[in-house]
Amino acid sequence: MKTLFLVRHAKSSRDDPTLPDKERPLNDRGRRDAPRMGERLAKRDVKPDLILSSPAVRALATAQIVAKKLDYAIKDIVVDERLYGADPNDRLDVIRELGEKPKRVMLFGHNPEFAELAHRLSTEIAEMPTCAVAEFKFDTKSWSDVGTREPAKVKLYTPRDS
Repeated sequence: MKTLFLVRHAKSSRDDPTLPDKERPLNDRGRRDAPRMGERLAKRDVKPDLILSSPAVRALATAQIVAKKLDYAIKDIVVDERLYGADPNDRLDVIRELGEKPKRVMLFGHNPEFAELAHRLSTEIAEMPTCAVAEFKFDTKSWSDVGTREPAKVKLYTPRDS
């Protein structure tokens, strides 16, 4: 069994229009929602074997906040450029290249790409609000099967649910 968590970054700030998109930080709501979502996942005893994040400030900050709540070492977060502003198939490639070893993987990134990928994996998910977590369980031994078979279980968590 493989478990994939797609996590859309928490709400970001647009206060400084001179900042490049990649450098936008979290706003106050984002800094409140991210720890809450991390605590919610921790209560469910979520223990990722691997966390990958977009290099964008808002995504990486969300990943770091959630990782801390899950007792995952921040230094072990892997930044992958393909999780920021690339072709939607690149996200699927990131997943399919994970091999067999990790059982639970979290990806932190952006919309519309994450909502598109979530919907592609399961039509049960149509939207991903900020700081939403889409959880997919696949009955497989290898990540290379993701996207070619239906997930055994699908769940969407949003900050409003908590």
